[in-house]
Amino acid sequence: MRFPLSQLRITSSLWLTLVLLVGCVSSPDSGIFTVVLLPDTQKYAESYPETYLAQTEWIRERRDADNIKFVIHLGDIVQNAMVDEEWKSADRAHQVLDGVVPYSMIPGNHDLDLADGELTRGTTMYDEYFGPQRFEKESWYGGNMDGSNANNYCLFEASGMKFMVLGLEWAPRQATIDWASAILKSHRDHRVILATHYHMRTEHRADSESLSGYIGDQLWERLIRRHENIFMVVSGHISGVFRQVSKNDAGGEVHEILCDYQSLPNGGDGWLQTLRFVPAKNEIYVDAYSPVLEKTQRAKPHSYRFDYPMAGAASAMR
Repeated sequence: MRFPLSQLRITSSLWLTLVLLVGCVSSPDSGIFTVVLLPDTQKYAESYPETYLAQTEWIRERRDADNIKFVIHLGDIVQNAMVDEEWKSADRAHQVLDGVVPYSMIPGNHDLDLADGELTRGTTMYDEYFGPQRFEKESWYGGNMDGSNANNYCLFEASGMKFMVLGLEWAPRQATIDWASAILKSHRDHRVILATHYHMRTEHRADSESLSGYIGDQLWERLIRRHENIFMVVSGHISGVFRQVSKNDAGGEVHEILCDYQSLPNGGDGWLQTLRFVPAKNEIYVDAYSPVLEKTQRAKPHSYRFDYPMAGAASAMR
């Protein structure tokens, strides 16, 4: 579905008016910058490759205007992990971003190898297409665990602040938690967004295990709450959107965000979320946008704002 040009002009005009009202015009000069969440693309890779491509092309086109600093894929890149054509669709979409906008990938359950129909921790096709070899030449790529990109970290700077995107496998194991803890401790001066495929449900944090690994509450207890530089956790897997705020052991706020549109028509209609950081206001504005429908969903829970200390003394890492 596409809107008539007259309606698009109204939508664009309204968007610009709202942005100006809150003083949130993204640009390097303003200090405002954007991080994009790219939720479960599995059905696009399987049946709607043009939608996947539309998402990454929109990100490329908006890179300068929105000062997009980073893109975080939330896992379940494909629907069927052993179907090469689906990975080729994902590869084509992400080639649009290669060398243009930094982005990170993590495997969801649909991206893992199967053995006799059972889920394993194998990442054969994931690492073939999105392994370390794709990213290691990039200055923003920090590294990985044991030579697989199933667990990785990336670094970027924006408005004088250092950020890390720490991507963890499906249901991180204790060995992964130990690795992640060491990375977090060696980057205490970085503000950390942790990405893992399954962390939240649409009403609370998840509570389960898989493949002898930890999800939701268990990952919170074993890792997230113990590291004060983690200020945000982003995830997909469960259809819907949700956000909650938790307090870590240091008393700091951790914003836990779920974003997954795969149950909507056409595999999700291209919806993604943008996180617009406004340091001067110590605020983050979250919006849902579809480059396919050319539409912004401004109603809660898809769009909202929240406080996050960035400017002046309030921005200092404790």
